[in-house]
Amino acid sequence: MTSSIGDPIPISLVAHHAFCPRRAWLEAMGETTDTHQMAVGIAAHRASDDPARSRPTTRRAVDVTDNELGIVGRCDAVETDEHGTTTVVEYKSTPVRRRAHVTEPMVVQLALQTLALRSSGIDATAAAVHFVDHNQRVDVAVGTDQITAALDHLTRLRAVLAADHAPEPLVDDPRCRTCSHAGICLPDERTLAPVTRRVLVADPDTQVVHVATPGARAALRAGRIRVVKGDDELGTVPIERVLALVLHGNVDASSALIRELLWRRLPIIWCSGTGRVVGWANTAHSPNGGPRSRQHLISQNGHLGMARAFVTAKIANQATLLRRHGDAPASVVELRRLQRAVSAAGSLQEIFGIEGDAAARYFHDFTSMLNEPAEFPGRSRRPATDPLNAALNFAYGLLTADCIRAVVACGLDPHAGFLHSSGRNKPALALDLAEEFRAPIADSVVIGAINNGELKPSSFSTVTGAARLRDTGRTALLAAYERRATTEFRHPTFGYRVTWRRAMEIQARLVLGVIDGTQPRYKGITIR
Repeated sequence: MTSSIGDPIPISLVAHHAFCPRRAWLEAMGETTDTHQMAVGIAAHRASDDPARSRPTTRRAVDVTDNELGIVGRCDAVETDEHGTTTVVEYKSTPVRRRAHVTEPMVVQLALQTLALRSSGIDATAAAVHFVDHNQRVDVAVGTDQITAALDHLTRLRAVLAADHAPEPLVDDPRCRTCSHAGICLPDERTLAPVTRRVLVADPDTQVVHVATPGARAALRAGRIRVVKGDDELGTVPIERVLALVLHGNVDASSALIRELLWRRLPIIWCSGTGRVVGWANTAHSPNGGPRSRQHLISQNGHLGMARAFVTAKIANQATLLRRHGDAPASVVELRRLQRAVSAAGSLQEIFGIEGDAAARYFHDFTSMLNEPAEFPGRSRRPATDPLNAALNFAYGLLTADCIRAVVACGLDPHAGFLHSSGRNKPALALDLAEEFRAPIADSVVIGAINNGELKPSSFSTVTGAARLRDTGRTALLAAYERRATTEFRHPTFGYRVTWRRAMEIQARLVLGVIDGTQPRYKGITIR
């Protein structure tokens, strides 16, 4: 095995393979997490990662490489005692296991570090793990058996990285409970069946920040996003609590804030004042480059299975919302018939035809879900000519922005869709994903805001025949949308409780699962 095999492989990645091949693949694809385990691990290495803390007998943060094996890494500490014995030491924390137990991945890491040190002329003959939580040091034997096992993991990891598809998730394995990547791996969700154990990480305490006041400016100050208009401060939020930034209409963001958000891999989305998504910015270090390439290949011809799933879920949710809040039983029956017809559709054109019939029936009776009669000539393209279409346009724009964020978080390209055509020069995949969420989120928000009086006739203005939301109406609809997006519900497929915003990313990762080969099909969310 020589360096001609390809780019050097990080030793830590081989250790992850010893824990779980799929975890190693996720790391190689650039997937990162912000979990308690990761935070504790970083804190445990803070002292050892500083070369300035080195002493004559202990060198810290020692970079090592073995060109013959094609590996690269960093030793936390390399110690040499008075007898000339060299020991490589790894610092570990135990936020989950909470006991000083040396695991196979630790041994694999130490074995490869030992080989890399020897290749550089340092005769490392001993190894140890220092558990920072317990302030306990455990010696580790690194002999022929351990080195052979480590090299075997290196060989198998190379095969994993060269494969066309991701490794299969572990099945009913206790390692998933302690894995920091469980929330993006979704091992139990791949069967599209109820999840009997909860390995999904909790929703982070973060939020999407919307800036919608005309003339406002968002800037970074002392670790917080500060929104001002003139001399007035409109709001401030710690940047650690931000999931994404959405800018609406005539607002501005400082270059320092944009740069910091991109460094943190947080997306920025620009929308028009009426809710249309204008564009977005995202980090260049996006995960899942390989699956993203396959996404474009699949997108070129469309994907009939996923297209059926998107539209089936959309029509099912329209029927459910109309049954719950409307007075049109005949339309509900017809929507259910059209929902079943999608599963038998043999082409994208046939699916679009069924979807169009369902939309016409649904919006024909849309006003039956409102407490008071409203002027509604039916769903129309932009610009809206009536207040109801103006409110729906704005809510659909918010939903599209959220779906773009979910798609980007998975490393997929929002433009390469499987139902909507990329040739329309729109974020096709985000629009695909939005289909199943239109009724339960966007439509539900608009209906609720009108029925409870948050949106009034005075919330709208009409200019040259086009209806627009005033600032008060836009603020009210934004607040109603955020309440809905952060509301928990029971996932109809997996059975656990999630917020609607988290559900969007779960569904985006199910799309990713079809693309990377770890999942047989896609299943949309349908409300009951």
